[in-house]
Amino acid sequence: MAEYYLFGTQGCHLCTQAEQLIDQLDSSISYHTKDITEKPEWLALYAIRIPVLYHINSQRELDWPFDSRVLSQFIQQHH
Repeated sequence: MAEYYLFGTQGCHLCTQAEQLIDQLDSSISYHTKDITEKPEWLALYAIRIPVLYHINSQRELDWPFDSRVLSQFIQQHH
């Protein structure tokens, strides 16, 4: 099973939308949310890009905005 991080922040409405989209599209993928304010390097890297879905093994990223089609393609590339 692929492992992902979803980088975002508390109260980010786009991050909530991304989570809902991921959950609706493919409930079999495993992801963990990461708050970018927890680490200065995450904040510097992702501050204006969140939400970002990050595939741990390949280190590839999918930046917002993404829809179900783009998200599905990204996930299929890593299964």
